[in-house]
Order: sequence, then C-alpha cells, then structure tokens
Amino acid sequence: MFYLVLLSTMSQGIIKEEILRDDLKYYFMSPCEKYRARRQLPWKLGVQILKIVMITSQYRQLGRLSVGPISYAEEDGKLLPLVICKEYYKRGNVEPSDEAYDIDAQLEKVCMANDPTNVSQWKAENVSFFNLEFYRLVDIKITFQLKGINLQTVRSHELPDCYVFFVTITFDNQCHSGKIKIFLDIDALSSACKNWKISGTAQKNTHYLLVFDGFVILVCLTSAVLCTRSIVLAVKLLQRFSRFFRENYNHKVCKTDQKEFLNGWYVLVIVSDAMAIVGSILKMEIQAKSLTSYDVCSIFLGTSTLMVWVGVIRYLGYFQKYNVLILTMKTAFPKVIRFCCCAGMIYLGYTFCGWIVLGPYHEKFEGLSRVAESLFSLVNGDDMYTTFAQLKDKNSLVWLFSRVYLYSFISLFIYMVLSLFIALITDAYDTIKNYQKNGFPMTDLQRFLREQKDFPPSEEGSEMDTETGMGHPALCCCRRAPSNDDIILIS
Repeated sequence: MFYLVLLSTMSQGIIKEEILRDDLKYYFMSPCEKYRARRQLPWKLGVQILKIVMITSQYRQLGRLSVGPISYAEEDGKLLPLVICKEYYKRGNVEPSDEAYDIDAQLEKVCMANDPTNVSQWKAENVSFFNLEFYRLVDIKITFQLKGINLQTVRSHELPDCYVFFVTITFDNQCHSGKIKIFLDIDALSSACKNWKISGTAQKNTHYLLVFDGFVILVCLTSAVLCTRSIVLAVKLLQRFSRFFRENYNHKVCKTDQKEFLNGWYVLVIVSDAMAIVGSILKMEIQAKSLTSYDVCSIFLGTSTLMVWVGVIRYLGYFQKYNVLILTMKTAFPKVIRFCCCAGMIYLGYTFCGWIVLGPYHEKFEGLSRVAESLFSLVNGDDMYTTFAQLKDKNSLVWLFSRVYLYSFISLFIYMVLSLFIALITDAYDTIKNYQKNGFPMTDLQRFLREQKDFPPSEEGSEMDTETGMGHPALCCCRRAPSNDDIILIS
C-alpha cells in the first residue's frame, strides 16, 4: 500500500514537472512556434502590426498649421486696438559722475491703446509716452490680435478653418545691461469660418477622423490589455517555477533567470499605448476645435510612434542573425550606464566651471544649458575653431584659462572618454559573437527546459569575492566551462 502511494506521488510529481516544463517552453516560443505548437493565432503580433499602421497614419493626418492671409482682428466692424504697456520704476535718479543713484523699487504700469492702422499718428499724439528713460524702464509689452484662414483644406475640397492669434511682443530690460531682450509669444484659437462662399468644396467631415481616432484608442487599449495579461501570466509562471525549484531541488532561482520572465518589451508597449491614447484624445479635441495645443499632441503621438517602431525589434530578435544588436545592447547597457554616471560628474564639473569663469566673456557660456550644449557639440567635433576664436584676448588671465579649459576638455572627452565608451560596446559585441559561436552559458532555466537534473548549488548567500567575481548575483547561474575562461562576461 505504501509503495502504491509513493508511486502515485512520484507520478503526480513527474506530471506536474512536465506540465510546468511545457508551459515554460510555450511561454518562450516565438509567435510562429506557438501557432505550430497549439494552433493559437498570434493576437499580440497582429495587434502590434495594425497599431503601427494606424498610429503612423494618424500622425501624418495631424500635420502642421499653415495659415494663408492674415489681417488685424475686428469686432462689430471695428479693428481691435493694439495695446502698448510699459512698466518702469516709480521714481529714479542716476548720476554716474557722482556715483549716486536714488531709485524707488515700486513699479508703475502705463498702457496705451490705439488703432493699429494709424501708427504714424501715435508719436505725435503721445510724445511723453515714447520718451523712455532706460534706467527706469523694466519692460515694454505690445499685444494685439490677428485673424487668419487655413487655406490648405481647400486643396482637399474641404471648408477652411479660421484662427485668431493673440500676439505678445515683450522688450525685456530687467537686467539693465545695455541689451534689451525681445520675446515673441503667440496663442492660437481655432473656430469655424463664417459667411463662407467657396465653390467646389464639401462640408468638412471631421466625424470620419474622429471615428478613426476612436478606433486607434480601441486598438491601443486592446494592446495594453494583452501585454498586461502577458505580464501577469509571466509573474504567475515565475512563482510556479520558483516554488517547484525550492520544493524539489532546494534551489533558489537566480536573478538572471528571474529577468527572463520580466519582459521589458511589454512595459515599452504599454507606455507607448498610454501615450498614443492621450495623443489621440488631444487630436480629437483639436479636430473638434476645443484645443489648439499641437505641440503637446505631437509630442505624445510622435513618442508613441517611436516606441511602437522600436518594439518591432522584439520580433526580429527571434532570428539569430538579427539578434546581435539586441543582445549587445542588453549586455553593454549596465556598464555603459555606470560609465556615463562617472563621466557625467566630470562633465558637470566642466559645465559649472565654464559657466562661472567664461560666461561674461563668451556667448556660448552665458547660461548653464548653453554651456552643456556647447560642450556636447565640442565632444562631437562641432564648432571647435569658432569656440576658440570667439574668445578674444581681452583679459590675458581669462584667455589663458580658456585655452587650458578647452584643450583639457577636448583631449579628455574625445581621446579618453569616447574611446572607453566605444570599447565597452565593442567588448560586449565580441562577447556576444563568441557566445554565438561557442554557445551561451547554461542557466538553471535552460537546464530545466532541456530536462537536465544537475543544478549547481546556489551561491547567492555567500559573500562576494571581488577578485574572482564568485558570489555575484548575476553570475549565479551563468557559469562558464574552463575552455571559455578567456571570454569576458559583462554583467
């Protein structure tokens, strides 16, 4: 009786192991292999292909605003006035010869509104307004409204759209440095044109575009649900695999095998779906004349399109000849990130130093962001001579410092940092090529799928030996044969 119970228990254990192995093999199959194995249609692949076509077409439909004739805005048959406001200190008295000044820091604001077509009469009628005392002046703002018609739709046999532009021109003198900065800000409001008389056009059928955008949202929701379902199934499968190893082999699944279940491509697809849904909603609002935020909409749709096309690499990765790029990036990414963090500290040091010392003498070093952009262009070999030449010999000490600063930065980052950066990627590529030629290191998961029983003991609980690399979590189940000791394994 005991023998029968033991035999029944062993049979159940074998059946449970085979079911788990079959589920693992099926999970790591390509869509074509899954179809051949169980005749299950690759729904996620079909949805991704459909989504690529639709999102790309949707972004092309968005386009850019191109307006035809523009004129000043009118209301009740009268032109809306052009408003000029100047803001200045309440009282001021500056005598550089006596090194004395007396300024009241309170600000006053004076505005003037006039017909935009009678500009020539303004100065004669408002002489005192245009007498500017620059030591008191803070800023001048000019605001007016324009109307325009988008004539591009006429070419598509549709009715045109009318736009109202709220324009603000600012002359900023807050710094009182002798240079007045000028800023232009434009806000647009879309509306349907009135009193139109155009022959050969049809009523604009925006509801067709709204239906298409709604279908895009539905496809993205379906894609996000399928990918979320795959992530949930992967987590459950990992729990089954970990429980089976712990109960039968007293062995803990290492982090390398755990990462095989956590598919980052699904996360990328879910993020792209979320951005596509938000972008589609904004696009629908723009088509319904409720919003005119083209920039925000294009950022969401453009980024989602980028992520969707990058996600195609996942399916190319099922073919060994196309998998080199993915494996190289995956292998080199951790060390590249650590290297960039170290190099970034040096880069920030040069950025702050250039901003503090060379800012008053060189236009490329006036702001912190401009310094970072200028140094990045120098790393890529752009504008080297002009950067040196624009700093003239006005101050011998600063000129000497600038030469030491620029020569040391260019030499350090081009000859050393970039060379090491490329070497990291080259080592990762050579490692992947050797593995493809001689075989990849066997993990516990691969041994289980190949029905091997010899699982090495787990070393995750041991202390790390920094010289030999033993005990490193990433190497716990990626052990190499002695013949492959010359191969560099990048964790």
